[in-house]
Amino acid sequence: MDFKEFEKEMKVRGFTQGTIESYLFHNYKFLKFAGKSPRDVNGDDIKQYLHYLVEARKAKPRTINLAISALKFYYQQFSNKKLFSRIKRSKEEKLLPRVLSKDEILKMIDATTNPKHKLLIELMYSSGLRVSECVKLKIGDIDVGRKVGIVNQGKGRKDRLFLLSGKFLEDFNGYIAKRNNGNNYDAYVFNDYANGHITTRTAEKIIKNAAKKAGIMKRVHCHMMRASFATHLFEENVKEEYIQRLMGHARRETLQRYLSVKVGDALKVKSPLDNL
Repeated sequence: MDFKEFEKEMKVRGFTQGTIESYLFHNYKFLKFAGKSPRDVNGDDIKQYLHYLVEARKAKPRTINLAISALKFYYQQFSNKKLFSRIKRSKEEKLLPRVLSKDEILKMIDATTNPKHKLLIELMYSSGLRVSECVKLKIGDIDVGRKVGIVNQGKGRKDRLFLLSGKFLEDFNGYIAKRNNGNNYDAYVFNDYANGHITTRTAEKIIKNAAKKAGIMKRVHCHMMRASFATHLFEENVKEEYIQRLMGHARRETLQRYLSVKVGDALKVKSPLDNL
């Protein structure tokens, strides 16, 4: 099936490359499963495909809802077919964010000897950036004098400012001074000469290896650094509106997850076992 016109439509509407790829993927997979052309599929085909994802592929609710969004955009908005009157979105799990303690973050930084890797860990934690935002950061996006950086066209195609810590800036200045292209504002901070910048997969490996070297007995990943940033700010009583702005969340409700793992007064109560 040729989805070229569909892809053009998504680009015209300003969809991110990640969303375009996801929507194309799910539409390809659906047609392969149904064994029909787009004009012949019906609502039952879609329901059977979603059931297949749940039962055979063990897909999680978030994946199911992404598939629904992808198919709905193609058939309902692009092709004007009404196939979703009996299809409801899956109820997503309400999982608590996994976070690291300040001591664990410090151990990861201290255990990392590669300057570029250490800088990545410091940035992800101190600024709360998404991993996709970190790897695409350019030298010119860092304003050393004002101690802020800018995310260009982040999630939702929005620019936003983010914090820069003094510790990060100190290491950043030393790292850039030793690089051949340190005066090139268009060069990536976390450069890779083969691809321009390191990939998100590489960033995940860096975080995972740092946690392993630090002896942290948890499954550590990049988003945990971002979650720790938000949670620790909440614990320091920073206003929600400021944290929301720094995190780049469009909805306040998205931020509420991090309040759930804040070590508040209730979690400071001494366990009765410790009084025995």
